[in-house]
Amino acid sequence: MKILKIFGVHCLPFTPAFFPKLASVILGVFVIVFSGTVVKTAEIRLAVTSSFHNSGLSDVLLPRIKQDIGLDVRLIVVGTGQALRLGQDGDVDAVLVHSRRAEDRFLAARFGNHRREIMYNDFVLIGPVDDPARIKSAKNAVDALQKIADLNAVFVSRGDDSGTHIKEQALWQSAGLSAQDLNHSWYHSAGAGMGAALNTAQGMNAYILADRASWLNFGNKAGLALLFAGDPALFNQYAFIPVNAQRHPHVKTQLVAALENWLTSEAAAELINGYTINDKALFTFNAKP
Repeated sequence: MKILKIFGVHCLPFTPAFFPKLASVILGVFVIVFSGTVVKTAEIRLAVTSSFHNSGLSDVLLPRIKQDIGLDVRLIVVGTGQALRLGQDGDVDAVLVHSRRAEDRFLAARFGNHRREIMYNDFVLIGPVDDPARIKSAKNAVDALQKIADLNAVFVSRGDDSGTHIKEQALWQSAGLSAQDLNHSWYHSAGAGMGAALNTAQGMNAYILADRASWLNFGNKAGLALLFAGDPALFNQYAFIPVNAQRHPHVKTQLVAALENWLTSEAAAELINGYTINDKALFTFNAKP
């Protein structure tokens, strides 16, 4: 009698042993095929600012998040304005951004559920080592920008509707300069992320507003220096906002809540406060329970 081999199992056809063995093998195949959907790591999409990403902190946080809560966080790296638009359109599950006025508008329009502060650092003014506009002696950030404008010293703007760009524009307005006043050859709009804008400033020997973390992690500092910092107006708060699932039902609310709980935990505080470059802290954790 011919012996059949089915899925690697040898058995005689049409015997009592045939069908039980075949059924068990087929069941095993189904378990193997479909078990991947059961054990697959959960994933969410989080829009973050380029300044946060350029700091390198995400390289520290994401592996620990996966280890602690089994969550893969897929980062969409853009400016704050674009991050909020992605949230508005339901293209991400949550955002991590740093422009309070834009965040408040986002929440007022009910695109987000709530706002949770996570950490902060500050903005700084970077410029040529020889500091032709003498902003080192400025009384405050507005005075520093006025000195740059008075000299028509080359200034590079992010120009990308990011949190840094929004802050810069607010400071220029406080200095009494409108968009029309900035429409001159000395004012260069990069339309790029923080790292690319810093590279542009380095190449043009120009002044630029940057966040401290991106500056500390920037590897092409030749000819540039941190010239002004410490004004309370340069405070830079980062906040986490879940996208409103009532507007976008596909948002993974439970996973977002798990991520928010982790980002406000003692484990997150330890990693954020302990993250340094050349012994200099880049962020300070300030999430409240």
